[in-house]
Amino acid sequence: MKDFLGFTRRNLLIYFKDVLAIIFSLLTSIIVFVLYLLFLKGTFVEALNSTMRGLENIVSSADVEMFVNGILLSGILGSALITIPYTCLQTIVKDKEAGVDADICSTPLKRWKIILSYFTASSICAFIMTSIILTIGLVILHAMGDMHLGIAQIAAAYGIVLLGSVSSTALFMVIMLLFKNSSTSTAFFGILTAAAGFVIGAYIPLSQFSDGVQSFCNLFPASHITSMIRNILLSGITDSITSDINGLDGGAFISAIKDTFSFNAHSFGLDFTMQSSVIYISVIALVCIVAMTVAYNKTYRRK
Repeated sequence: MKDFLGFTRRNLLIYFKDVLAIIFSLLTSIIVFVLYLLFLKGTFVEALNSTMRGLENIVSSADVEMFVNGILLSGILGSALITIPYTCLQTIVKDKEAGVDADICSTPLKRWKIILSYFTASSICAFIMTSIILTIGLVILHAMGDMHLGIAQIAAAYGIVLLGSVSSTALFMVIMLLFKNSSTSTAFFGILTAAAGFVIGAYIPLSQFSDGVQSFCNLFPASHITSMIRNILLSGITDSITSDINGLDGGAFISAIKDTFSFNAHSFGLDFTMQSSVIYISVIALVCIVAMTVAYNKTYRRK
């Protein structure tokens, strides 16, 4: 166990000691935030206002503002749970390119411990960094207004971040083992950075796309994670709005905004609940963990 912990610590330090790697791993989240300041906020507020026609004097403008801010935070967290694990896992390719993998495989450290060390380190990095973003986001939102969140909901948000960290790392482990050099993994990261915001609906709600595009995007665990975070962070706001409306619209407004902003994943005609999304993500993660262990045994042989 000591050798496993030592190698995991080594992989953690590689990420946290590289300031540029940390900045680049947050690149998509930064882009989401900048776009929000430039025009996304206005677009989302306009979409909300068009949905609540006739309820303008009932629904609090403060709740509308906090709702849109919560959408922003969920998008930032969702994108971070894609780019941070990937950046951490690039250590695998760098080790292979530098020949470090041969030295590692020649040690008494068992093969499954090696691959799980990479996996554990990346999951921890993703959880720590994303939890920091979540904490900062909640503090800022609390200073701006009332999110109507309780301790249980905040704890659930951190739990979803943990699930997202593990599932994204498991998926990217399989992909990372296919790369033979850093240039290829870096090129893929560029594509990933550009696509991540669209896949999780950070730029445009997935409901605005066709059923085929929605189904494709919701194949990825990160899309489910983002929807789940959105559900948790905005549950208090939606309850407050529901209380203000007091049943005058029969729940139509809340139902409409949940559909508009993709509170639940929709894929191939199936509507996922929070529980079914957790099951789906867990299954994908377990399959990927098994696949990465088998692939590592075949790809990285002792010399």
